[in-house]
Amino acid sequence: MKLNIETYKDKVNACWIGKNIGGTMGTPYEGTREMLDIHGFVTKPGEVLPNDDLDLQMVWLYALEKEGPYHITASLLGEFWLSFITPHWNEYGLGKINMRRGLAAPMSGDYENNWKDSNGAWIRTEIWACVTPGAPEAAARYAMEDAKVDHGAGEGTIAAAFVGAMQSAAFVLPDVRSCIEVALSVIPEYSRVAQSVRFVLEAYDQGMDPKTARNAIQKMNADIGDGWFEAPSNVAYTVLGLVYGKGDFKRSMILAINCGDDTDCTGATVGATMGILGGMAAIPTDWKEYLGDDIVTISIARGDRGRSLPNSCTELTSRVVRLAAGTLIANEADMELSPAEPDEIPGNAKDLLMRRIREDRRLQAALAGLKPYSLYFETPLYEAFITLKEAPDIRPLEECSIHIDFVNKTHRHENEPLNLSLRWLLPEGFHVVSGKSAIRINQENNHSKAHLGRADFVISAGETVQPVNRLVLEAVTDGRPTILYIPITLLG
Repeated sequence: MKLNIETYKDKVNACWIGKNIGGTMGTPYEGTREMLDIHGFVTKPGEVLPNDDLDLQMVWLYALEKEGPYHITASLLGEFWLSFITPHWNEYGLGKINMRRGLAAPMSGDYENNWKDSNGAWIRTEIWACVTPGAPEAAARYAMEDAKVDHGAGEGTIAAAFVGAMQSAAFVLPDVRSCIEVALSVIPEYSRVAQSVRFVLEAYDQGMDPKTARNAIQKMNADIGDGWFEAPSNVAYTVLGLVYGKGDFKRSMILAINCGDDTDCTGATVGATMGILGGMAAIPTDWKEYLGDDIVTISIARGDRGRSLPNSCTELTSRVVRLAAGTLIANEADMELSPAEPDEIPGNAKDLLMRRIREDRRLQAALAGLKPYSLYFETPLYEAFITLKEAPDIRPLEECSIHIDFVNKTHRHENEPLNLSLRWLLPEGFHVVSGKSAIRINQENNHSKAHLGRADFVISAGETVQPVNRLVLEAVTDGRPTILYIPITLLG
């Protein structure tokens, strides 16, 4: 597939303008549980309201610029959280507190976090979609790494994968229904997000009116989270606006905001998605002129490096566009941004996107690894997926069970099995009860799929434990210079 670079840039710009419009229009009603009846802005002309939905994405922009597209993991983004993002609201604060206690992301999003099913992650997916246009499998992976920092393995992370994939697909598909169906193919069918989105599609197909559909959604998810701030219903309200709006920007946004609950998030996501679908031509001229181009922040530490972050949608667009070609290459995406040639989107683009989602090994591994109390590390030769059987707590003489899947990556370079020597570096008094000291990882090829090396360990604490106990597994690759150190923190 090909996108003309000017077409792509126009869509990115419309994404941020639409995000600002929806966030500003919806913010005054945030947290309202009953149906609303709004018709437009209640803010003053030119008054852009600050919105963390957009703020955080400028930090991810900086992470991409500084670290590149190959190194975007939950652990890396967690460090940027601690350096640049100021709020301690709900899951934001819990994720930061857990990281400061020594729990690396994504474990930081799981531990003692009753906000895992909330809205803080799916509202910040546009950056990932915009740097991976037409590559929903890549957008979903990036969005999940982002979300796991403060949502762990919760519905909030699943919601981020859905929205990121939907928005990436919107760069190449002509209608929002196709984008939604592509995004549904990313996430688990059992998830409440998937169930809620499918309910909206069925309600629309059956002719149910928007108000009845909205009330049914709110009721079906009444048992989740803290009422108005949970992801399944609010993602469904966003989809309701997009589907029932029938391609009309104003109608779509007002329908979503009128559902109530997290209105700045639903409005902003509708605006961004409609902007990607239709470009600047889809943005109503009066609303665009009413708000302008500025970005006003509320959640970023603006000192030092933060001063260089964008102050306008135009500047943000320019910096995002510079990153896209390299990010697509890094993700082996079947998409080219062409400076001269027109768009080339085949008629079966939807089927092609869904096939890439099914066949993307990295996405499927990320979905399979979406488990509580997990960690991820990578070397040029292999990946390591770590899962604790229980929460990372330890008491004197207690045992901790640790499972690790080592996945061979050398099939990308040469067909070669790997032999790893494993050694634990433990706090005083801790010892290994059971586990291997060496493991073999076969290469992945057409004849053998046994490219996993599985290792299970049981570690016992001594008679005393510290408030923070750091365990490190050393993995030495025989015949190679690569050594991986896997840190695992247990709280006493």
